[in-house]
Amino acid sequence: MQLAQRLDRVTEPQTIKMAKLSRELKATGVDIIDLSLGEPDFRTPQHICDAATQAMADGYTKYTPVAGIPELRQAICTKLLRDNNLDYKPENIVVSTGAKQSLINAVLCIINPGDEAIIPTPFWVTYAAQVSLAEGVPVFVPCGIESDFKISAAALEAAITDKTRLFMFSSPCNPSGSVYSQAELAALAAVFEKHPNITIISDEIYEYINYSGKHESIAQFDSIKERVVVVNGFSKGYAMTGWRLGYIAATKELAQACEKLQAQFTSGTNSIAQRAAITALLGDSAPTADMVRAFTERKDYVIKNLARIPGIKINMPAGAFYAFPDISSFFGKTDGESVMNSAEDIAMYLLHKGHVTVVDGAAFGSPKNIRISFATSMDNLIEAIKRIQYALGKLA
Repeated sequence: MQLAQRLDRVTEPQTIKMAKLSRELKATGVDIIDLSLGEPDFRTPQHICDAATQAMADGYTKYTPVAGIPELRQAICTKLLRDNNLDYKPENIVVSTGAKQSLINAVLCIINPGDEAIIPTPFWVTYAAQVSLAEGVPVFVPCGIESDFKISAAALEAAITDKTRLFMFSSPCNPSGSVYSQAELAALAAVFEKHPNITIISDEIYEYINYSGKHESIAQFDSIKERVVVVNGFSKGYAMTGWRLGYIAATKELAQACEKLQAQFTSGTNSIAQRAAITALLGDSAPTADMVRAFTERKDYVIKNLARIPGIKINMPAGAFYAFPDISSFFGKTDGESVMNSAEDIAMYLLHKGHVTVVDGAAFGSPKNIRISFATSMDNLIEAIKRIQYALGKLA
C-alpha cells in the first residue's frame, strides 16, 4: 500500500511519544513518574457528571447539529460575555470534538498552499503540524526566556510578509505558562491593524488556569475582532479531557466554513458531553477554583526547587501547569556513559536514569528547554524533583 505524501509533513507528537515510552517502562516494572502529559489529575466535577447521566436518562442520545446544540452555543455566548466581555451570537460558535479539532478546522479554512503562518516559539506541538497539513508554511519567531517566551510587536512586524495569512498563539501558553497582558496584546493588535489580510487564532484553552489575575483575550480589540478566532474548550479548566469538547468563536462567515468542513469529518460532537458542557459553563465554578489553588501550590514548589538546581534557568509561569526550564548548560556534559548533546538527550537520560518523563523542548520550537508538567500529585512532584536533581547532578 502506498500512503499519502501528506503524512510526511507530520510526526508523532513528542508529548504522546514520551507518554508511550513511560507506559512501556512501567509495564516492565520500572517506577516511572510521568510529567509529560498536559492532563489535570482531577476528576471531572460531580455536578457535570450528573448532568451527563441526566442527559442519557432524558434521551439526549441522538445525532446533534454539526455546529453544536443550540443550548450549548448560547451557553458559550453567555460565558464569553460574562468572563471576557466578548459579544458573540450562537451563529458565531462551532462546537467540535476537542479544541484540537477546532484548531484544524480553522487552519484548513484559512490557509491555502504556500500561505505563511507566523507561530511564536515555544508553541504547542500541533500548530506547525496543522499548518503543514494545510500545505502552508510555518514561520517561527523565537521567543526566549529573557522575554518570558512572548513575542514583541517589533518581532511580529519583522516576520510579516506579503504571504502571511495567519498568526497562531496561546495565552496562557503551553508549554511556557506565559500569559500576555492587555498592554502586550494591544501592541500586537496595533501591528495587525496595519495588515488586514492576517487572521489571528487565539488559543485560550488554559484560560482558567491563570495565576496572574484576569484573563485577557486579543479579541477584545474591536479593530481586529473580526479577524480573531477564539479557540477554547473544557479539558483543562473543567478536567474534562476525555469528554472531547472544544469550540471556536469567530465571524459568521468563518463559523459557517468550519461547520461545512466539520460536516465531512465528524459531524456534530457527542450529544451527552454537550449537555454536560452546559452545566460546566453555567453551573458551580468552585471545583475549578479549587483545582487552580492546587496547581498554584504545585507551581510554587516546582519552580522554587528547580531554580535551586545549578545550571537550570527558569521563568515563573503565570498560567497553565508546566515548567519550561532552559537546560542548555548541561549540553556537552556526560554521566560517564552518554553525552548530553541536546534537550532530547536529557529527556531520554531523565527517563532511563532518573525514571522521570519530561518532554524535549525542541518539539515546542525551543531546543534549549524541557517541559515538565505539574498536573500530578504533590507527592509525585516532590519525588520527581529529587530524581531530576540527582540525575542532573551526575552530569559533568
